[in-house]
Amino acid sequence: MKKILGIVMVFVLVLIDQLTKQSAVTKLMNGDYVVIKGILRFHYLENRGVAWGMFAGKVTLFVVITSVMMLAIGYIYFKVPMTKRFLFIRLVCISLCAGAIGNLIDRVKNQYVIDFICFDFINFPVFNVADIYVTVSAIAFLILVLFYYKEDEFDFLKLSCKKNDK
Repeated sequence: MKKILGIVMVFVLVLIDQLTKQSAVTKLMNGDYVVIKGILRFHYLENRGVAWGMFAGKVTLFVVITSVMMLAIGYIYFKVPMTKRFLFIRLVCISLCAGAIGNLIDRVKNQYVIDFICFDFINFPVFNVADIYVTVSAIAFLILVLFYYKEDEFDFLKLSCKKNDK
C-alpha cells in the first residue's frame, strides 16, 4: 500500500509541474515577471534541447533516454525495502521520476519543454519545476550514496541467477 502512495506522489508532483508551466504560458507570453530585480524573474522560454539548448531537436533521443531512466527508477523504487532507513532513496526515486515525466510530457506534446524560472545574477539556463525535481534528486542521490548508505545496503538491487540443485 505504501508503494502506491509513492505513485500518487509522482502524479501530484507532475501535476504541480504542469500547472506551473501552463501558468507560464498564460501569464508570461506578453513579457517577463520580475520577482526580485536583478536576481529572479519569470521568463517564458521554449527549450528544444537540454541545458543551454544543447542537443536541440532530438526529441526521439530524449524520449528513449527518459523511458529507460524511468524503467530503472521504477525498478529501484519497487526493489527498495519499505523500511525507514530507505525512505530517502524512495523519495529521490519519486522526485526524479516526476521530473522526468513532467519534461517528457512537454517534449511529446509540444516538441519542446516550457522553461520559465530565470536567475539574472548568474549565467544559468532558464529552467522549470521538473528540472528542480531532477537536479535536487540527483544531488540528494549522490549525497546518500556517498555519505549515508553503505555499499552492501544496495544488495537488494543485485540480479541473481539461482540454479536448481538436484
